[in-house]
Amino acid sequence: MNMNQQRIAAFDLDLRKAFQVQSLVIDDESHLHAGHAGAASGGGHFKLEIVAPEFKGLNLVARHRAVYAALNRHIPKEIHALTIVALSPEEVST
Repeated sequence: MNMNQQRIAAFDLDLRKAFQVQSLVIDDESHLHAGHAGAASGGGHFKLEIVAPEFKGLNLVARHRAVYAALNRHIPKEIHALTIVALSPEEVST
């Protein structure tokens, strides 16, 4: 397991502690940013898509704050950049 796979496993665990996760996908996009100053510092670039009931009724900013709060111990050392898609179960198209 490489370093970013270990990081993703830790992010997954912390998100599952914070939310009743129905769906979670975390992608490492660090390779897209090779040579970028933030990437050089060791922090990775990640994209996450999460579906959890806690996001119902929250606006975009509140959803992102909740995700950042759950991952706070990883920022900025392990997470340099994070793209977030956070949806409630009702917002997921079937």
